[in-house]
Amino acid sequence: MPTKKEKRKGKFKRLQVWEHSGNDTCSVHEGTVYPLPLSLIAEFVSYINPTLKILIGNPQARIFRAELAYRELGFRFGSVVVSGESRNKVTFWSQSSKWKQIGIRCSPRSVRCEAIVSDQVPFLKPTPKSRSLESVRLFVGLPLDTVSDCNNVNHMKAITAGLKALKLLGVEGIELPIFWGVVEKEAAGRYEWSGYLAVAEIVKKVGLKLHASLCFHGSKHPEIGLPDWVAKIGEAEPGLFFTDRYGKQYKDCLSFAVDDVPVLDGKTPMEVYGGFCESFKSAFSDYMGNTITGITLGLGPDGELRYPSHQHDAKLSGAGEFQCYDKHMLAALKQYAESTGNPLWGLGGPHDAPAYDQQPHSSSFFSDGGSWESQYGDFFLSWYSSLLVSHADRVLSVASSAFTGSGVSLCGKLPLLHQWHKLRSQPSELTAGFYSSNGHDRYEAIAEIFAKNSCRMIIPGMDLSDENQSPESLSSPESLLAHIKTSCKKQGVVVSGQNSSVPVPGGFERIVENLKDENAGIDLFTYQRMGALFFSPEHFHAFTVFVRNMNQFELSSYDQAGEDEAETMSIGSGTGAASLQAA
Repeated sequence: MPTKKEKRKGKFKRLQVWEHSGNDTCSVHEGTVYPLPLSLIAEFVSYINPTLKILIGNPQARIFRAELAYRELGFRFGSVVVSGESRNKVTFWSQSSKWKQIGIRCSPRSVRCEAIVSDQVPFLKPTPKSRSLESVRLFVGLPLDTVSDCNNVNHMKAITAGLKALKLLGVEGIELPIFWGVVEKEAAGRYEWSGYLAVAEIVKKVGLKLHASLCFHGSKHPEIGLPDWVAKIGEAEPGLFFTDRYGKQYKDCLSFAVDDVPVLDGKTPMEVYGGFCESFKSAFSDYMGNTITGITLGLGPDGELRYPSHQHDAKLSGAGEFQCYDKHMLAALKQYAESTGNPLWGLGGPHDAPAYDQQPHSSSFFSDGGSWESQYGDFFLSWYSSLLVSHADRVLSVASSAFTGSGVSLCGKLPLLHQWHKLRSQPSELTAGFYSSNGHDRYEAIAEIFAKNSCRMIIPGMDLSDENQSPESLSSPESLLAHIKTSCKKQGVVVSGQNSSVPVPGGFERIVENLKDENAGIDLFTYQRMGALFFSPEHFHAFTVFVRNMNQFELSSYDQAGEDEAETMSIGSGTGAASLQAA
């Protein structure tokens, strides 16, 4: 937060941002407020889309119109209009006993705006703090490619400015994705943490907490693969990766069936993951338990505990497909079938399951009374699910052994597979590995594993509502989320929340409702994810309102009472260069 000296000198102002569209019009986002000191604004602008321009003014000013054809700006205080008429300078005035000028030197294309000042309420009207939100800690995820595959920090100055902005808003911490394919890229046991250590140091200096996500998977957007040496082994040993019935491989994580198979230069994946965790603990020892307060373990595709049942980039109109056709999965299935006295059932996956882009009822497997409810269905789904549960137990046990006594909490993430949830078979959950026979709760077995390893459960999709789902998908994110939270409560597992990756209508309101759920007891929420969209005017305004609802925003004394000094800010024209100067 700004120091008393900064407030006294008038360095703490509000930043308003508007965005140019391609047709030479200018869309002003009314009420977009960034509580930043002037010393941050120039850096911060570089983090936002370069087409954005900025205004600095009294937080009570409400801008509602702008046209690029004009080069002056007026503020109306009662019946008095004060204009800035300089060609390259827009002047703002604050309402105080002595007029004060704040100037901004803009690019050659300036704008005309009208503003109205309310004399009755401050622009950031404090809202009552919900009692149930007082203990919820708010984190924000950094971009997936914060550190490049060459171990360089991408956009370091911009990220630093963004972190300072979040700190001033009242965000407690940052989530940092740390990819196996970046750290241990070239050879087994050769770790390079320099890029991620640089980010940890920035976070520490800004005064935020850090939650590290250890990602034992790859990413397609942005493109981040598994370590080069692992990919090379996979070329010679195709059974390393999940495979569907068409022979298509999913190469962004390893098959669960090789967890305890020495396929990585004589070591098992669990041994390699354990070495990675130990190296992380050693490299970040100065941050553990103080700056770093939590660690999430990657459990599968995109870090979630599931099979890659939707491994194709096709529309998610279907329920996904079973991923049981790599040689190690087939060997495990064959052994299980023989042990149960049904060797013919171990030859492959269900023959009557629909394809990726087919709806569940297009074939008999997921239909009411279909194969999923037969003796064979129970056999296959129990086996398929058991490998998922065992994988979670192995990874969380490795992490628990590595990080016990480090002063950090451990987390694992589940998916929210809400599509087709209203069907009795709930096929999207079955193909992803969630099943329990004899009417038992399919999520309670997972929660039991998390409890065993003293691990928190991260559940995404807390911004989703049933009303915004397509009726044809028979989706119900609300009921599924409630189901998982209930399972966690039964096992004493603490739940942490996340939003979905794409903003949805009414998402912030829905998040608040979920966080208010006293039964779930959610004490940590991570908003995904920083980037150009996150800092866009419309979205960031909604985010500031969301933060205010979680932690009542208090106007600084300077914002409520004018000071005497003036400040000037200059922005380079068209080149993106920026300089600050005090008047």
